[in-house]
Amino acid sequence: MKQISRRKLLQLFTSAPIAAAISWSPAETEAAQTQAQAARRQAAERRTPFQPKFFTRREYATVTVLADLIIPRDERSGSASDAGVPEFMDFMMIDQPLRQTAMRGGLAFIDHLCDARFDKAFLECTDAERRQVFDDLAYPGKADPALVHGAAFFSSFRDLTASGFWTSKMGIEDLQYLGNKPVAEWKGCPSEALEHLGVKYEGE
Repeated sequence: MKQISRRKLLQLFTSAPIAAAISWSPAETEAAQTQAQAARRQAAERRTPFQPKFFTRREYATVTVLADLIIPRDERSGSASDAGVPEFMDFMMIDQPLRQTAMRGGLAFIDHLCDARFDKAFLECTDAERRQVFDDLAYPGKADPALVHGAAFFSSFRDLTASGFWTSKMGIEDLQYLGNKPVAEWKGCPSEALEHLGVKYEGE
């Protein structure tokens, strides 16, 4: 099996901590989600595919596959890409040079790792091969020393995928979040919830 040199690995990432480089504030997340949803609607109305402004075509395809492996479609809701997570990530990258470098380097690292192991890029790998790579990157505390930067990238990418999904319309519906809705009469916490928490109202 071909090995990726430590020098090559570090060149892909820059000296900035990966987790810090691709982390965002709630305000940034909300703004990007709003832009992504609007772009997704416009693309649907035009019946044309979404055109990323930051990612290359191949990077965007890689992001889509990665995100869907992290949050796949199931009987409860759609996948990350169904919820518009790749579009959300594209907007998160715009006008952020440090974050762009970390994201682009992380995606390149995934491809280099797959090439070293399987002689092909991530998109050409089988599902089993992709999951094998994921297993080695999913737990930063257990990652091989040569893969710690890749594990840091994967953790940040996973967090960004979750942020994009759970702030989307589909993700909010999946959570069954009702938001702040008025009620005609407040009858207190349901007895089932009180019992579960092991508490009760005073005087009972």
